[in-house]
Amino acid sequence: MAHRRRRGRRPALSQGAEMMIDEHSPREREVPLHEMSPVDRDAASAMWNDYWRAHPDQVGLDDVPTVERFGDHAELSDALLELVMSGRKRATATLVKEFAADGVPLPRVGSHWIACDASGAPRVILRSTELRLGTIADADEAFAFDEAEDDRSLEAWLVGHRRYWDRVCTALEIEWSDDLEILFERFTVAWPETRGPLVG
Repeated sequence: MAHRRRRGRRPALSQGAEMMIDEHSPREREVPLHEMSPVDRDAASAMWNDYWRAHPDQVGLDDVPTVERFGDHAELSDALLELVMSGRKRATATLVKEFAADGVPLPRVGSHWIACDASGAPRVILRSTELRLGTIADADEAFAFDEAEDDRSLEAWLVGHRRYWDRVCTALEIEWSDDLEILFERFTVAWPETRGPLVG
């Protein structure tokens, strides 16, 4: 239920220059992103530049963030983002086929991404701290707890994610299978340094 949605391309970044995040996604496919506005790439660029200026040691010249959302509809997106901003949620899982469908490479440890709310406003910059590939059979209690959804149990994680990925696979025109490859990711909130509750 908590995968990344709609990544942006990674434009080249010139040293010492302001970075503008590309205004187009590599592929505008319509998975049911109900009631969600386009992401505000100008605001995302401004947030990234604020972070870059404050922490230049954390940003490499080739480190340009993607701009994304959690979930596949407005209510879910904001609920998951609120879990992140509250400090409870520090993990997410994404089908590898989604990265391929969006035309972007898999993230790497240390790379950044900007999470937006359902209105398209950027709220936080996240930094990947742990990545591993596996199948749904490789999910464990610790990872389910760190995703912080439902009651944080592995049993609830399995039920919720199978249901969620069934929707995603339908949109991708593939069939869900327990053998599909999943990227298990842990992350930290890199910016802003002081966070408040999600405001509508």
